[in-house]
Amino acid sequence: MAADELIEKAKAYLPAEKIAVIERAYEFARKAHEGQTRKSGEPYIEHPLHVALILVNLQLDANSLAAALLHDVEENCGIPNSEIADKFGPEIAKLVDATTKLGKLSLQTTSETSKRSGASGGSSQAENLRKMLVAMAEDLRVVFIKLADRLHNMRTLQALEPERQRRIARETLDIYAPLAHRLGIWELKWQLEDLAFRYLEPEQYRRIAGFIASKRADRERFIAEITGTLQQEFEKAGLKAEIFGRAKHIYSIYQKTERYAAIGKDFDDIHDLLALRVIVDTVPECYRALGIVHNLWHPLPEQFNDYIANPKMNGYQSLHTTIMCERTMPLEIQIRTREMHHVAEYGMAVHWHYKEGSKKDLSFENGIGWLRQLIDWHRELSGAEEFLESVRTDVFSDQVFVYTPKGEIKDLPKGATPLDFAYRIHTDLGHRCIGAKVNGKLVPLNSELRNGDIVEILASKIHRGPSRDWLNLNLGFVKTTHARAKIRQWFTKQERTENIERGREILEKFMRHLGIKFTERNKLMELFSYETFDEFYDALGYGGVTTQQIAARLAPEQPAETKTIETAHPKQQVSSIKVLGVGDMLTNLAQCCNPVPGDEIIGFVTRSRGVSIHRKDCVNIVNEEEKERLVPVDWGQTDLTYPVTVVVDAWNRVGLARDITAVVASEKVNIANMNVSEKPDQQATISITIDIEDLGQLSRVLSRIEGVRGVINVTRMGEGASVKSTPPS
Repeated sequence: MAADELIEKAKAYLPAEKIAVIERAYEFARKAHEGQTRKSGEPYIEHPLHVALILVNLQLDANSLAAALLHDVEENCGIPNSEIADKFGPEIAKLVDATTKLGKLSLQTTSETSKRSGASGGSSQAENLRKMLVAMAEDLRVVFIKLADRLHNMRTLQALEPERQRRIARETLDIYAPLAHRLGIWELKWQLEDLAFRYLEPEQYRRIAGFIASKRADRERFIAEITGTLQQEFEKAGLKAEIFGRAKHIYSIYQKTERYAAIGKDFDDIHDLLALRVIVDTVPECYRALGIVHNLWHPLPEQFNDYIANPKMNGYQSLHTTIMCERTMPLEIQIRTREMHHVAEYGMAVHWHYKEGSKKDLSFENGIGWLRQLIDWHRELSGAEEFLESVRTDVFSDQVFVYTPKGEIKDLPKGATPLDFAYRIHTDLGHRCIGAKVNGKLVPLNSELRNGDIVEILASKIHRGPSRDWLNLNLGFVKTTHARAKIRQWFTKQERTENIERGREILEKFMRHLGIKFTERNKLMELFSYETFDEFYDALGYGGVTTQQIAARLAPEQPAETKTIETAHPKQQVSSIKVLGVGDMLTNLAQCCNPVPGDEIIGFVTRSRGVSIHRKDCVNIVNEEEKERLVPVDWGQTDLTYPVTVVVDAWNRVGLARDITAVVASEKVNIANMNVSEKPDQQATISITIDIEDLGQLSRVLSRIEGVRGVINVTRMGEGASVKSTPPS
């Protein structure tokens, strides 16, 4: 019986008087839920009981287990929190109340919020996430209960209708699994990811699960062979170790297939589907075991990480090395102590200082420093959506660990720059930053930091203030929302008149780049819900609205693609443009204006070549006399690329064309054609035809080109009457 299992496991680490609290909580919950059933048909008490079972494996304190058993009685049974406080004390009642309130919050996922950017719904969901994270910062046990609650709900999700299954699964993958990862609770993280993936991509899930099952016999033979060899060498060296293999979980394999597909590799090219774990007693034995492994097999360069000397911020410690075995097959080996292994599986829960008889654990306090910081950001960031973006980029993303010149370690999101580092140290240091040294060498301020870098910020002695270019996402100066918020606050304090004028200049330049008529600014103002042009320009001037956001709003909303494991294989090139709302008609893009997704388009019915697609402001369409041949069209699913010609005016110099092609290639954009013409005044005009997916990508490329040394102006060809031709008949 599950209740007996819970009590037996709790007895293994809790005193008898605490067991009595858990038993009383179970009896109270059982009577309160008597007669209630879940959608699956099972008695309702099974849910809180299994939530408590998940937490007892984390060895949480008695109050957490009691709160887990009682977490639904307030909402589902109508029992007031005051009665829970009378029977079980204020601490358990507070945990139950906090968990109940979090249960009422619907957390919008990141991807869903981005689709509805600017809508009031997105704002309310961001506010809900803010409340949840701030509640966690006040008492971390709340999130342990919430994670266990979500895990059991995911295990029984089949009882719900498909739409709710997908919504809950998406929320789990975007919010709860990253939370478990940030807290270092691997055992919960991988289960949440796999269960969510099962409902979001059922075909992919079954395909990968089948592949793993088909390789099981080969995998077991391979592990047995490697384990036997390694165990013999350990015994010769007098080293006692436990060795076992672990297959990677399904969602992590799927993520690897996506990365492999991006570089042209197939699913069959993935060999490191498993890892070998070596568990020893002490830290010195970890390094002895590592030496033995490297003497047996050749380690792969740049595939070694010492997380013992440099622990992750969630407390994870281990030695990671990848070796090449006899079959020329790479194998990851993780070496750790038993205590490290326990922390790796259960994360911050292992250090929970509410356990009876224990003192505050410094490693626990350091490990949740990011969560404490959320309270500060909660006070500083003005909007709920800004807070949500900060959590997504600064907390849930992968981390890099860098050092100050004095040896203090700082964690930043992967992709962070020296400017992000400066603002993490102090706002004033960020405002006065004029340069940076990484490992003793001067680097650009938009350089990406790597693990182990030593970063020194060069600061001006005067308060010069930040540059507006730092807010241009396309230039990549800052990646963290925290740094962007500080920069925006600085500009917000400047003269509003200056911001308005600067905003007007930014918008004119952006629209000129993309070949959009300035008269269309009315549409932009409506998209961002501003009542006057001055308000819109002001927001552009201080960075509240960015050109990247404008490009995203202009781009058509794309339906989710149905991905398959064979994403590395070429796609069939089919027309995605819908004519009169219907696809699969012969269409072609007009070469006179070269429209791309995000442009407003219209179709022209030709006599022999189907429908020709033009921009609505194309000179040929504006001057067309046979208006009856014009038909409405839309982009449909825009997963193809479209040719766009860009004209670059620049001061001629050696290496100019090379530098321009390098920044285009860095955006993973193909160059179809390029022509350079020199002028007598030391200037050059470069015409480049590139394959673009949408306006957002085009905006990024143009911003990057403009940043190349010597470039004077960058313009998309085909604006207004730039190119004129007669539509095909």
